[in-house]
Amino acid sequence: MTPPSEPGALGAFLKARRARLTPRAVGLPETDGPRKVAGLRREEVAHLAAISVDYYTRLEQGRVQASAAVLATLARALRLDDDQQTYLYEIAGKTDARPRRRRAAQRVRPAARRLLDQLTETPVLVLGTRMDILAWNHAATALYTDFAGVPAARRNYVHLLFTDRALRALHVEWEHDARDAVAALRMEAAKDPDDPALTRLVGELSVQDADFRTWWAEHRVNSAGHGTKRYRHSAVGDLTLDCDIWDSPDGSGQRLMVLTAEPGSTSHDALRFLSSWAPAGRPWPAPVRGGSAGDTRDAAGSAPPASA
Repeated sequence: MTPPSEPGALGAFLKARRARLTPRAVGLPETDGPRKVAGLRREEVAHLAAISVDYYTRLEQGRVQASAAVLATLARALRLDDDQQTYLYEIAGKTDARPRRRRAAQRVRPAARRLLDQLTETPVLVLGTRMDILAWNHAATALYTDFAGVPAARRNYVHLLFTDRALRALHVEWEHDARDAVAALRMEAAKDPDDPALTRLVGELSVQDADFRTWWAEHRVNSAGHGTKRYRHSAVGDLTLDCDIWDSPDGSGQRLMVLTAEPGSTSHDALRFLSSWAPAGRPWPAPVRGGSAGDTRDAAGSAPPASA
């Protein structure tokens, strides 16, 4: 059993989840007239979970602790997916049937470093706990930014996504990508709620960015294992890349974030161009403000050489 997360986390998550469901979605009859609350009422959740309304109310208010059996019925009642169920057990201080692994120190394995160097045309990041950026290859620098120039304390994927203007502008669907990143960080918070570095990160971003503050309060969770990202790069224009995140086999909690494109596609050619022509160890210059989306000229007004 793990210690519960911060006080009120379970109740806030339950409220957030029931607010997103309708009676029709869970097989309950619709009621006449306007509803006073968004989503399901407490008594409706209690009915679906086969527990008393009083018990469920005290559970949301943090006055009782839920057993693993009650959590299982609530997960079914609230239609929680795998990530949401994992998060539910974490914040309640319970474990499900899946084994839990201890976190290892954030040291990148030599094999992972070799892989970074060998994937010369594929941007790869090694993400640690709290989604810290532990290592990267030249292709990732060419696509994103000069990570070596970012102070180690600020070298965090979520932090950069919200605070680095150039990195933020790179993402065509920034809100979608940022919300997914916040949801993934929520998963990290459930694994180690007492992590002071994570507490500082969440506190700082909550103060600095209203969007982060709002999305963090939604208690949305997502392991973000795969998806598609769209970028608008100053040197090559638009790219559509598949993003896959692979868990490290050593139990450290570290993950490889790998970005690829369909061979022969425009995005694939663009990645080859970036890795071949980007200045060694440095990203491309920031895009000229006011230029068109496809404008690849740098700040000096000169265009990069055409790819072969």
